[in-house]
Amino acid sequence: MTTNRTFTMLKPDAIENGYMGKILDMIIQAGFQIKAMKYTKLTTEQARKFYEVHAERPFYGELVEYMTSGPIVAAILEKENAVADFRALIGATDPAEAGDGTIRQYYAESKGRNAVHGSDSDENAEIEGRFHFSANEII
Repeated sequence: MTTNRTFTMLKPDAIENGYMGKILDMIIQAGFQIKAMKYTKLTTEQARKFYEVHAERPFYGELVEYMTSGPIVAAILEKENAVADFRALIGATDPAEAGDGTIRQYYAESKGRNAVHGSDSDENAEIEGRFHFSANEII
């Protein structure tokens, strides 16, 4: 079953480089409605838990360190076909492979510092949204 919601995080590099407003504008201009949003900083424990699916991978420690290096913006977005449409909007993980007009083509520095996270499935969008937001924080 597909849902109309997805989850995103604007990562520390995007915030550090002053792209928060530009990225949020691209999201809104693409027809997404923001249903929940917060500006926050992940603790090491939160980052480890959020990315535990990658715990056995060699980049896990570096990923946790990076995601706790500065503030992030977490958001739940709504639009028909939200997950697939948002993945198309953000582009490939590697900005060198990201399509024209995508968030990562414009704002990512590298495969590791790629500006934004987007859920890869409806199931993960639900899990990731619940990780960052309580029910009363979601409109």
